[in-house]
Order: sequence, then structure tokens, then C-alpha cells
Amino acid sequence: MQSEKPLLHFFASISNDYRISSTHICVFAALLYYRAVRGFSNPVFAYSADIMSIAKLSAPKTYRKCIKDLSEYGYLRYEPSLKKNQASRIYLPE
Repeated sequence: MQSEKPLLHFFASISNDYRISSTHICVFAALLYYRAVRGFSNPVFAYSADIMSIAKLSAPKTYRKCIKDLSEYGYLRYEPSLKKNQASRIYLPE
């Protein structure tokens, strides 16, 4: 039940947020799954290709827009890596 709290909180928070689309929800859910598989670490160190695969996204531009939007809107904190061989750091709410 503890692992469901971030998702429940996210859905409660976005209920009146017109900026959030189904793609944003997919990316957020994929990040929660990715974190759960890796032992609930926070921050999550992830490559965009890994999250895109889970979220069923094929366009990197769409992923970048959604993750940046989620960070800008305060649903997570995203620290992109500027190196291709280094994962980005993503802080998810507890």
C-alpha cells in the first residue's frame, strides 16, 4: 500500500490541472514502476530510453517535453544529464 501513495497523490493533484495529458500520466506511471523495480530509490537514475519503453513512447521529443512539464509543474524534480553515458536524476514524491 505504501508504494501506491505517490500515484494516488498524483491523480488527486492532477484532477483539476488542465495542463496534464494522458502522455504525462504515462510517463509519471512509468517512472513509478521503474523506481519500484529498483527498490524504491530516490532519486531515480534513469535513461530516457528505459522510461520511454515502459511508457510506450517512441519520440524522444515527447518524452523530454513531458518530463520537463512534470518538473516545471512541481510533480517531480528532473535533473537532466548532459552526457549520453550518464543517467538523468529524477526525484519523485514519497
